[in-house]
Amino acid sequence: MITPRIEINLDKIAHNAKKLKGLYGLKGIGIIGVTKVVCGNTKIAEILVKSEINILADSRIANIKKMVNHGIQAKFLLLRTIKSQAKYVVKFADISLNSELTVIKELSKYAVKQDTKHKIILMVELGDLREGLMPSEIEKTVSEIMELKGVKLVGIGTNLACFGGIKPDDEKMGYLSSIAKNIEDTFKLKLEFVSGGNSANYNWFVSTNDIGKINNLRLGESIFLGCETLERKPIPGLFTDAFTLIAEVIESKIKPSIPYGDIHQNAFGKTPKFIDRGLITRAILGAGLQDVLISGLTPLLDIDILGASSDHIIVDAKKTDLKVGNTVKFNLNYAALLSAMTSPYINKIYN
Repeated sequence: MITPRIEINLDKIAHNAKKLKGLYGLKGIGIIGVTKVVCGNTKIAEILVKSEINILADSRIANIKKMVNHGIQAKFLLLRTIKSQAKYVVKFADISLNSELTVIKELSKYAVKQDTKHKIILMVELGDLREGLMPSEIEKTVSEIMELKGVKLVGIGTNLACFGGIKPDDEKMGYLSSIAKNIEDTFKLKLEFVSGGNSANYNWFVSTNDIGKINNLRLGESIFLGCETLERKPIPGLFTDAFTLIAEVIESKIKPSIPYGDIHQNAFGKTPKFIDRGLITRAILGAGLQDVLISGLTPLLDIDILGASSDHIIVDAKKTDLKVGNTVKFNLNYAALLSAMTSPYINKIYN
């Protein structure tokens, strides 16, 4: 079978999705399946829908368009709304996360033109410093949204443990709940979504005695890789190996462990440093940085990754007998999975 490839176990993804839906449902929290790490892959989207995940979210409107055109029977949430794409956001996404009134006004304009109602989840900044209104801006912004045609405020949300690595906890979730209550009381409306965050909310969820008004989470990594995202610890009962990267040995020779000659910058502008291991069995694999983020790979054999170029992974085979034509399997972290699924050079195989 052709390499490099990523083998995708759809049954394990389905298992994880169903388990997480059931787990969070015990406390009345619904989940949205985030497909951005798999680039809106339609086979995976179908599996999520069959696992009763009824809303799918992605950060790229192109991915949502692909899923819509493929006939995926779900509601779609856009995670990153760009003003210049407003026409297509309204056309292909049912809901979008927003934090800028100028963008919401643009969505309103196109929703009126398309004779539809586009739903808005307003994002609130709670410390991670990615997207979100400062809490002091919320009432004024909500008031202005309520005057716009073609759009409907259906929720508020926040994002944590992403850019700034800020932990979701009772204090943060309690604050978001209080903001939601204030909006509902002030504007006499019922918010459909109070979206407390992402896969990083797992530890908060299992430890809290009061979820407040939080009724939604947006999950990607915990579905696909079976872990929470504060410390990347496996979630009990979930598969952590639904994705496996496979690369082929294209050279295997005894060579020195340290390059010889005058060392200057490598192909990526860095001056490399090496550990003297003496003579080693130095194997080259047919995948590189143009295919996948090498630092996010963990080999399933007892070998060490020494480094990579655009097209090659160089490993110390140690006591493993690697021959040309053999394959090496790797587990992937989130960043490596993102790069591998994005790369057109990695073949996607389903089993």
